[in-house]
Amino acid sequence: MPQSKNSPPEHTAQVTPIDRWVALLVLVIIVVGCFFVLAPFLTAMVWAFILCCATWPVFVRARKLTRGSAGLASLLMTVGISAVLLAPFVVVGVSLADNAQVLIEESRRFIAEGPPDPPAWVGQFPLIGPRAEAYWSGFAHDRARLLAELKNYIDPIRTFAIASGQALAHGILQLALSIIIAFFVYRDGEAMTKRLLSTVVRIFGNKGRHLAELAAGTTRGVVYGILGTALLQGILAGIGFMIAGVPAAPLLGLVTFFLSPVPIGPPLVWLPAAFWLFSHGETGWAIFMIVWGVAVVSSVDNFVKPLIISRGSNLPFVLVLLGVLGGVITFGFIGVFLGPTLLAIGYALILDWSEEQRRVAVP
Repeated sequence: MPQSKNSPPEHTAQVTPIDRWVALLVLVIIVVGCFFVLAPFLTAMVWAFILCCATWPVFVRARKLTRGSAGLASLLMTVGISAVLLAPFVVVGVSLADNAQVLIEESRRFIAEGPPDPPAWVGQFPLIGPRAEAYWSGFAHDRARLLAELKNYIDPIRTFAIASGQALAHGILQLALSIIIAFFVYRDGEAMTKRLLSTVVRIFGNKGRHLAELAAGTTRGVVYGILGTALLQGILAGIGFMIAGVPAAPLLGLVTFFLSPVPIGPPLVWLPAAFWLFSHGETGWAIFMIVWGVAVVSSVDNFVKPLIISRGSNLPFVLVLLGVLGGVITFGFIGVFLGPTLLAIGYALILDWSEEQRRVAVP
């Protein structure tokens, strides 16, 4: 007997609560599995998205120059980022090979001759001056004591060097991977941005678009301010080390680059370099190094950063410090810049939310 148009079908699939729970369990398993698959690459992925977000206006210009070719523009951006971020490691690697013999000879000379006599100003320090002068003089005239003291530091230094080398190799690998990922983010960035905005708007409503724009602007401000300042300070410090004749100048410039996010970071490099010059009788170059460090390298943080930094990236000192330390612990050496960036985004969003709540509370 034929069924009428309004009659329900004979076989209808009914979704039971058990089916829903099973589907939810399967979805959770898939999400967790995807997370564990991508977990080793999360640092590189996050850094790639941050780089692309910060340099997106440059990519738009590159795409115009390439007559709308997203692939070619993405390739140009990838090559440019590689030249800025990866090239310094190549230069440092070459310089390390060239300066390895110099470092060995300097170490042998230091052990054979001992440190020079302490300068007169060391004993003039209040409280600790006389004791520091006597301690220094004891090493300067007692080679056996110097060797015995150095033996206590050989194993810790070796362990630190091995761990630092492994961390550096892992960080370079993560950086290279992030640059590769950045190519695809540039190429498919518009489609990804539309999907992300639609998701954010669906979750947060009309407020979501404002939050996304605020996060993007903060990201650019932090990258331009912190990473740009670090690059400039590293380059200027390296130039100063080369002029003064300090060995391994590119390596010291790279160390300055990584210590730049910490407000007292660069002096931790150029002050020992000035002391090294002074201990070798190069008093004039030591004074030059101090003047260069104060007037050129460290002044970048006070004068140049405010010019290239944008809204939302003026982090309090404690957050910068925690961002650097926590970033390094969590993400490796890329965390020097990744940590403060993430904290700056969260800090800007909290400030925006609290300001909106204050406007609502005050009639």
